[in-house]
Amino acid sequence: MPIYELAAVGAATCWALTGLLSAGPAGYLGALVFNRTRQLFVAFLLGLYVLASGTWRELQPEVLWPLLLSGFIGIFVGDTLLFTCLNRLGPRRSGILFALNAPIAALLGWAVLGEQLSGIAMTGAGLTLCGVLLALLFGKRKAQMHQWETVKGPLWLGVLVGVLAALSQAIGSLIARPVMATGIDPLAASMLRVAVGALCLTALTQLPIEAVGPKGPLTKSVFFQTAMTGIIALAFGMTLLLFALSGGKVGIVSTLSATTPVIILPMLWLKTRELPAPAAWAGGALVVAGMALIFWR
Repeated sequence: MPIYELAAVGAATCWALTGLLSAGPAGYLGALVFNRTRQLFVAFLLGLYVLASGTWRELQPEVLWPLLLSGFIGIFVGDTLLFTCLNRLGPRRSGILFALNAPIAALLGWAVLGEQLSGIAMTGAGLTLCGVLLALLFGKRKAQMHQWETVKGPLWLGVLVGVLAALSQAIGSLIARPVMATGIDPLAASMLRVAVGALCLTALTQLPIEAVGPKGPLTKSVFFQTAMTGIIALAFGMTLLLFALSGGKVGIVSTLSATTPVIILPMLWLKTRELPAPAAWAGGALVVAGMALIFWR
């Protein structure tokens, strides 16, 4: 039974579900406060694990600074931009845009780390870009009236925010990659990265600036929804991905775990009762096909 491959698909499913669950509380609280609450909760859970398991001993000075920088760029900047994009463009478009972090990371790995990038991988990057453009420009039916398909503000601004979110995530991964290659416990590294993002967001949201404050009060219901997005995405999704990587081929696992843009489409259909446009399906399929070419070994 392809247990590792199924785990990779399970991780992608968790992240797709998180995109849907985040839309409500992120819009209600605002991107910054939602992300701060989510990250504080997840950092607390990961901190309990690190203390109980003793893996905090692995966080030696030589790995601290790269992980701190990776967390600042990838978690603080990247996640905040992602949920800002989610509020502007909805879960379908933001998911497609954030999927660009995979080809961006591959290109940065080639340019900065000297990793090999074949002609097939370059073709994959092109396919991914075509899929994103197709899904963004032609991925909505005229009859689709759900609020998640409504673009708030200029489309180009939402797209720019989404691309910058993907770029930040890719840079954060690039910085962390040499550290992770040393064999450090992934959950300990994640705890440090998430904690950095949570502390930065906490400091930012305490400023006397209306734009960074909460849009609405943090009720028990909203906190529960926000906490669930962290548990599903990080506790379940990341654990499934780590398990998949423990026994599956990296190229196959990376491709299957990047199928979120396609998996989210039937979820949206069930939630909104509105069938996504053919271009949305075609764009999502092109994104996955492009990633398959990028990561295939």
